[in-house]
Amino acid sequence: MKKIIALIIFSGFILSIHSQKPKETEDWSGKPEVVTPGEGTQPPSDAIVLYGGAGDLDKWESEREGPARWSAGKELTVVARAGGIKTKQSFGDMQLHIEWRSPAEVKGDGQGRGNSGIFLMGKYEVQVLDSYNNKTYYNGQAGSIYKQTIPLVNACLPPGEWQTYEIIFEAPVFSEDGTKKSSSYVTVIHNGVLIQNHVEILGTTEFIGKPKNTAHPDKLPIHLQDHGNPVSYRNIWVREL
Repeated sequence: MKKIIALIIFSGFILSIHSQKPKETEDWSGKPEVVTPGEGTQPPSDAIVLYGGAGDLDKWESEREGPARWSAGKELTVVARAGGIKTKQSFGDMQLHIEWRSPAEVKGDGQGRGNSGIFLMGKYEVQVLDSYNNKTYYNGQAGSIYKQTIPLVNACLPPGEWQTYEIIFEAPVFSEDGTKKSSSYVTVIHNGVLIQNHVEILGTTEFIGKPKNTAHPDKLPIHLQDHGNPVSYRNIWVREL
């Protein structure tokens, strides 16, 4: 008797499935925009190119006010003591593609070797460092969320070789009273290897002390750090999300 009842229930389930029409689960509410993927080093068609190798710095300015004072040619290179640079345009949620290279001539060690940094919204740092056979604290090596999250693996290439970061960033959200409603999250792919998997950013990057969570605008500039080492950048582009 139980087998007969079970068979009737199962048959009814099959009939209910087949009574639905395929169109009932089709979604036509939002047509995806057509984007042409980039070929080789070319960015996708909807990207905002921040540095493409033309030798101009029209989309950047100094953190100290005034024009950016880095060396600009096919690549963009830190000039020691010139100060960091930042984008004139502000960004929030984004996909950031950026290529970097530490100096081929190795000088120094630890944090003194090929050090720079990418500050998302000028506040949250993805570390740039020559971490190829270079010992330092793990939450300060290349690809770390500086002083917060250790990368899953060390995917660094030897000094002097171009390296790539693909960064997917979700900006934090603050309420009107200044309290944080939701954290920022970041995914980082280093040279094709996933090293940060949608990790929570705890707050601002601090060299000393704990991260802070002071309210700020929804969009802010991207900063590149002058840490005194001649690190180079190229093929920098952003897709706003």
